[in-house]
Amino acid sequence: MTFFSFWRRFWPALAIAPLLAGGCGPDGETEPVAPFAATPYELQLPSGLPARPPIPTDNPLTQEGVALGRMLFYEPRLSRNSTISCGSCHQQSKAFTDGRARALGADGQEHARSTMSLANVLWEPNLNWDGAAHTLEDQARLPIENTVEMHQSLGEGVRKLQQTALYPPLFAKAFGSQTITETNVLKALAQFERTLISANSRYDQFLRHETDLTRDEQMGAFLFRSHPGEVGGIFVRGAACHHCHLETTGLFNSPEFFNNGLDATFADAGRGGVTGQATDQGKFRAPTLRNIVLTAPYMHDGRFRTLEEVLAHYNEHVERNSPFLDPNMLLSNTPKGTKLDLTPLEQQQLLAFLRTLTDSAFIQAKQFSNPFTP
Repeated sequence: MTFFSFWRRFWPALAIAPLLAGGCGPDGETEPVAPFAATPYELQLPSGLPARPPIPTDNPLTQEGVALGRMLFYEPRLSRNSTISCGSCHQQSKAFTDGRARALGADGQEHARSTMSLANVLWEPNLNWDGAAHTLEDQARLPIENTVEMHQSLGEGVRKLQQTALYPPLFAKAFGSQTITETNVLKALAQFERTLISANSRYDQFLRHETDLTRDEQMGAFLFRSHPGEVGGIFVRGAACHHCHLETTGLFNSPEFFNNGLDATFADAGRGGVTGQATDQGKFRAPTLRNIVLTAPYMHDGRFRTLEEVLAHYNEHVERNSPFLDPNMLLSNTPKGTKLDLTPLEQQQLLAFLRTLTDSAFIQAKQFSNPFTP
């Protein structure tokens, strides 16, 4: 047998042998590989929300991966000085926001934007206020490495996790290897975040015929989804909130970006900073209105402390000369009017409806809580 015929015959076995024997550990020594089979995680999808969330085929949900992601979400070692975690800015009691106008980083620096809720984030095609990320795996890296936020390279975070006795066995259970990688850290975080489903508010219970809404709450829902204007010779009053916060999906958000008339000139380019398009300047995501009572302050820069201030903006203070203003900001409940002109009673009814979107079970669910806290 010649050398080349020997090589062709035995190369497949020689190539596979190292994989069967094990990979290299962090110090270069061979790492034993145990039989690996993570347990599928069955995601409970409530009625009223989209039926098929876009879960990547290379990162299916597993019980081990979700449990690991929950721990990493609350792990301060992922920050430069080990003082904050993802859970510091995304607090469960506040529907995974932080109650601040602008997020505060590991070094005490204030971010230019407020913290967004993570409720139902698994359905979001565009993440962050400006849509700078399109998957939860990609998004998870951004706050970790942002110098104003957690201010640490993900590689350094991996090194710190690898040195613990806690994490290597958990990564082995979730991903089949005790060698921790940046990719698997991001995958685990994304898995946990995809389980943060909120769909048990009073409004959801009303849709399931489990409870009733008051007359004011129902009138608020009507205003929410009504476009002001003449219909069949009758002028219908409305707030037209549904154009940017889609009730039809059950998510009360939008995949689009909007200029909602906050400013005539823009200190923050918003979506325009990502696309470079002049028409996107000052446009931001319309965040979910689920649990909106819990997520103050409001807007990308936290400028409004209360929902009453938010309604006052839309009702009376829209900057009509703002470039590329969304046309729905120009609607009025007064024929040929220059303001939305909801009455005080209508504003109170709209607020009453928004309060029905609070999901108390979501903010108390044990499976979303800090595993390091008794």
